[in-house]
Amino acid sequence: MDPRPDGDDRLPAGVVVLGLVSLFMDLSSEMIHATLPLFLVAVLGVDMASVGLIEGVAEATASISKLAGGIASDRLGRRKPLVLAGYGLAAATKPLFAIAGSAATVVAARFVDRVGKGIRGAPRDALVAEITPPGARGAAFGLRQSLDTVGAVLGPAVAMAVLALSPGAYRVVFAIAVLPALVSVALIVLGVDEPPAAVSGDGAAQDGASAPAGAARPLLRRADLADLGARYWLVLALSTVLTLARFSEAFLLLRAADAGLPAAAAPLALVAMNVVYAASAWPLGRLSDAGRARVLVPGIALLVAADVVLALASGPGAVLLGAALWGLHMGATQGLFSAIVAESAPASVRASAFGLFHLVTGIALLAASAIAGAAWSAAGPRATFGAGAVLASIAMAGLLLRGRVAPAPRPAPARDDTR
Repeated sequence: MDPRPDGDDRLPAGVVVLGLVSLFMDLSSEMIHATLPLFLVAVLGVDMASVGLIEGVAEATASISKLAGGIASDRLGRRKPLVLAGYGLAAATKPLFAIAGSAATVVAARFVDRVGKGIRGAPRDALVAEITPPGARGAAFGLRQSLDTVGAVLGPAVAMAVLALSPGAYRVVFAIAVLPALVSVALIVLGVDEPPAAVSGDGAAQDGASAPAGAARPLLRRADLADLGARYWLVLALSTVLTLARFSEAFLLLRAADAGLPAAAAPLALVAMNVVYAASAWPLGRLSDAGRARVLVPGIALLVAADVVLALASGPGAVLLGAALWGLHMGATQGLFSAIVAESAPASVRASAFGLFHLVTGIALLAASAIAGAAWSAAGPRATFGAGAVLASIAMAGLLLRGRVAPAPRPAPARDDTR
């Protein structure tokens, strides 16, 4: 049976282009991020504590900027200008890494790069929702997540290949990373068109969305937050608990090393996770268009299973299995959550809703990683992943008790046979 309720597998060209934009920018960014800590320490002489501070400030900047980008997009009544500005800022920073002669230059570049990442995220997600038919949003967000993750896999692979051919050539890696970033910006300029008006989940203009593109809308108000409705707040709470259960993927690397993989092979855990994530996000997103709960509940169960396997793992094979289950969970849930946010928010504050969602879950990830690290230090990896399994189980139980967070799929329109 076709998982799409209307039987139409086609996605708008703009969705595919935005997916490719994510792929090329992630390819560029991950080439840099995979090697930047080594460059800071080996070339610029930065100590490890400063490396951690740089990364912490960068990610906090991105989280805060996401809400600001969403509110600004709703205020302007436009999506594409903020998307272009965000990707453009990120692309503009890439040459700075190649020419950096001090840690201060790297800090400035990372800061601006993360501002760009923040301001583009919510408007981009709102744009995906508004150019996609309501019955295909799971597939649309799933495709974007898949292509984004392909870039995340290719970036470190390209960087490692360059360093294998020319050890220590970090600046060459950074210079090469400029090219896919420029491709990403060009794709936005040439291949993405913004609709003349935002629409609500049922295809009708809503809450001021009938105004032409470029018409100013009010800033996010308390009444707007109330209009988001119980389903939005439920999915925000659910995603926050799951983020606390999932914490940083860096712990997969630590678990792989702890289970016996040599340091050079430990990244295989992330490779396994990302490959499964990239392969599963689109098909599972399409499946969710026939009913969100049929994918969401098993998706949470996969995180429970991943945490249990990783907690009990006694060798590298079990860790790789746990990482693959982790990736399958990501494929089942991340695009689906985006689709539900799009369906839950009035069109006039949709980007703000995405910005708030990304901000809250970003803060949860920082807190979860700190807690996970403390648990690991105090009681080892079994405590860390065991606690994750408990939290994921609580989230699944709460979902089952409260009912589905998404409406039943829309029936396919009746065929007109009178012609």
